[in-house]
Amino acid sequence: MRGLLLAPIGLVVLLLAGLAPTTASAASPHFINASANLQGTNLVVSWKEAGLGNDVVIHYVASANATAQYACINGGGNHPKATNKETVSGPVSAAGDFSSGKNGSINGSLSISAPGAGAFTCPGGQRLVLAQVRYTNISLQDTTDGIAAAIAGSSCGSFINLPDFAC
Repeated sequence: MRGLLLAPIGLVVLLLAGLAPTTASAASPHFINASANLQGTNLVVSWKEAGLGNDVVIHYVASANATAQYACINGGGNHPKATNKETVSGPVSAAGDFSSGKNGSINGSLSISAPGAGAFTCPGGQRLVLAQVRYTNISLQDTTDGIAAAIAGSSCGSFINLPDFAC
């Protein structure tokens, strides 16, 4: 008889446990959008990622392949017809940590600089300038969650007109 009395009590406990509020851990990170634009000589990669959960810190890496052409400019603001220019190519990137705050999403941007001129220098009376830069194979990675966004296209800017490097 005692077993018959305990059975309804056990059933009530199970039903009440099913009605208790639960904590959802529905983090499902995904990029809403990602784009890249040239701002000056830098490539700025911007994005929105959602489904991150509240108050989490996410590490991002924006990367691209870059080709930069440096040139020497004389005192009159012209590029002499001489071959005093240098093309530098290679991978470039920028990284940063961003917090999702209370809404579980991040709107962010990272600025990638062109590769440096290396050891290239100009003769006396001329100054070294970044004449042109092209960024290709642009991508953004959320390394915390292991997801990436490929960014279509490329960005190119010419700051001095040089005939052998067209955007």
